[in-house]
Amino acid sequence: MNQRALEEQVRRHLATVDPAASIAEQELATSRERSLRAFQTAETNLLDQMSKTGSPQHAPTVVSLSVERQRRRRKWVTSVAAAAVLAGIVAGDLVGLAGWRGSATAEAAEVLNTAAETAITSTDPVVNPGQYLRIRSTNVWSTEDWPEDGSKYQWLDTEKMDMYIPADRTSEWVWLRSGRVPTTFFDDKARNYVQEQGIQAHPETLRAPKGEFYGQPGGTLTTDMSTFPRDPYRLLNHIYIRTLGAGQSVDGEALVFIADLLRTGLVPADLRAALYKAAAMIPGVTIMEGQANLDGRTGVAIGRTEGTLTRQEIIIDPKTGQLIGEREVLTKDYGVMPAGTPFAWTAVETSVSDTAP
Repeated sequence: MNQRALEEQVRRHLATVDPAASIAEQELATSRERSLRAFQTAETNLLDQMSKTGSPQHAPTVVSLSVERQRRRRKWVTSVAAAAVLAGIVAGDLVGLAGWRGSATAEAAEVLNTAAETAITSTDPVVNPGQYLRIRSTNVWSTEDWPEDGSKYQWLDTEKMDMYIPADRTSEWVWLRSGRVPTTFFDDKARNYVQEQGIQAHPETLRAPKGEFYGQPGGTLTTDMSTFPRDPYRLLNHIYIRTLGAGQSVDGEALVFIADLLRTGLVPADLRAALYKAAAMIPGVTIMEGQANLDGRTGVAIGRTEGTLTRQEIIIDPKTGQLIGEREVLTKDYGVMPAGTPFAWTAVETSVSDTAP
């Protein structure tokens, strides 16, 4: 079975799975045991098949450092392990991947579960008729440029944003964008290049009913959130299904999905708590930094190294359970950017405003 046929079979199988369905504990344990055996058998069969037909062709691991992450989409990078997981899902009548392949480290799980308990007792901002939920964010992205002379320049851009979301989500949303400003340079060559090119920010004010700024209704996201399971186990399975075929690994992409969702500033307290607990069940998640500073605020950085070049982190205030932001960090030198550089990050704050610009 080739990769395309295998993925199609997986999708058809997963279309029949209801991640929110009630599952008896004994039935769940039996399913996990059966799925694990199926996974191991599928991996053996797949390796045997590859030894006869040759390894499937796949794209090299590429980290996109120049594309703005409005809704990041990771390209699927095939590997033996990923293909075996897919085969295991098909062969094992799998209820879900969550829970039986390990979890976050004990220290990371403790922070996440404590944050979840705090979040569930917190109160979301109350937006009365005529008021707006204001989501203020600072965003940093890596930028690269390759002129025709073959040289390469790298730097970081910063953009400030304020989004005003009305109490009636079908009304007009307002989005203030400062435009991307080159702010961080790693060598004089890039700094001089930016000055010579006259690269400047282009601020704009966008207005759109229902948040349809670029043809995609912003209100769709909040409606979609209402359908997410609040049980952490089922929620993580739901995320695995939604992100199937993206990223370099199912676990890495699950954490990216959670980080992307949290940084919108729109996640209600009950779902935020469930997302924290779901992250605690993702294998490989650990505490990366006990005192992580993001945009002047300090919290605990919890993340997962993906591949050999980057790691995804979410930063949480352990005292309040509030999300400070999320970031992607280089684990190796990339061009002139040294290992340890947060090459893409977002810090978020929410409040209620009586008016919008």
